This record gives sequence, structure tokens and C-alpha cells, in this order.
Amino acid sequence: MSGYTPDESLRLEQITKLRRQWLKDQELSPREPVVRAEAPGAVARFWTSFLEPKSLWRLYTFKAYSAGVFAFTRVLIPAWIVHYYVKYHVANRPYGIVGVKQKLFPGDTILETGEVVPDLPETHGHH
Repeated sequence: MSGYTPDESLRLEQITKLRRQWLKDQELSPREPVVRAEAPGAVARFWTSFLEPKSLWRLYTFKAYSAGVFAFTRVLIPAWIVHYYVKYHVANRPYGIVGVKQKLFPGDTILETGEVVPDLPETHGHH
């Protein structure tokens, strides 16, 4: 048996015709879509004027952004790195990073406060 049965060929014709009609219906006429033009709101008006090419706002915003990026990447981050390195790896200050605290014994002076560590009380009693 070769080919479609009469019912199948009729159905195929109908489906093809419906698809062509559906595709034709999807095409818009020059009058469509019919949408009323609404007046833009305050925010929309601001952005349309702000984003115009060569507007002063746009130029000054770009300049401020460029200056900020330059200051951040070429000044602040390197300054922070240098500060960190000098503070924790180069400086020989007594209050920088302390690897191991020195032991305090009675009679020693505490550097931060200048106090003298008192002697231990001598007690005779329970341990």
C-alpha cells in the first residue's frame, strides 16, 4: 500500500490550509498595532533627556565615573596594599604584630600601661 488513504489526504490538506491561514493571520497590517501614545512620566522624560548622546549630564557623569575608577584602582587600592605591608611587615614598633607575648613576672613593667606587676601573695592554706 503506497500513499495516503483518502481520509488521510483530506486531513493533510485541511491542516495545510489551516496552517497557511494562521500564518497569513499573523502578518500585521500597516495600521497595526493600534496603541495610544501616552505622555511619558517624569522619570521617563528624565532618562530620555539624560541618555541623549553628547548631553552635558552624560559627559559629566562619565567624567566623574572615570575619575572615581582611576582614584580607586590607581590610588586607594595601592595605598592600602603599601599601608598593610609597612604596618605588618616592615615597621619595628612595639605594638605592631606580636608573634609571642612575653611572659610577665612579678616586678616587671607592663609596656602599654606602665604598671608594675605586683608580687604574688603568700598564702598558707589549701592548694
